[in-house]
Amino acid sequence: MLNPFALFLYLKPIMSDLSDDDFRAVFIKASGISFGIFLGFLLLGDLVFKEVFRINFESFRIFGGIVLFSFAYILIVQGKKGFIQIKGDLHDLASEIALPFMVGAGTISLTVLMSEQLVLWQGVLSLIIIMLINFVIVMGMKSIRSAMRSPKLQIAFDKNMELLLRINGFFLGAIGVDMVVTGISNLVSTGVV
Repeated sequence: MLNPFALFLYLKPIMSDLSDDDFRAVFIKASGISFGIFLGFLLLGDLVFKEVFRINFESFRIFGGIVLFSFAYILIVQGKKGFIQIKGDLHDLASEIALPFMVGAGTISLTVLMSEQLVLWQGVLSLIIIMLINFVIVMGMKSIRSAMRSPKLQIAFDKNMELLLRINGFFLGAIGVDMVVTGISNLVSTGVV
């Protein structure tokens, strides 16, 4: 559902600008915001799409795929230059991390599917476990990088992360295209299109 390795790469530019305590606080707030959004979609399922917005869930999936593909293209072409930077208050930074780096079309789609396939307590427990694993891995990778005392090791680590970031862009692009194809296929099979 979440890719903590990709998230680590996305957050790398702001990690170097914040102290460990500030980053941890911002990341905890971003995780809380994300959990709240996921929980809302877990509880309501696609009711939000059908009743509130009166759109077909597959339309959301198609648009989300386009957004994800666009984001992947930026990652491949611009690399880390396409990431968020600290612009103001740390409270604003938490919401910038949560949306779109933690909560996006893909994760919302998966949460809606979880609401259809799991009992409520299983879905909530799954979300808690997913968010905890994500938090531990990102903070663990940050600790590993911080523990590297040699500047040469840190530069090598950063260069490898940049390479992984661009490779991850290809996978994100493929997921985005798959979301579009799945959405169109589901619309056609249900006779909407």
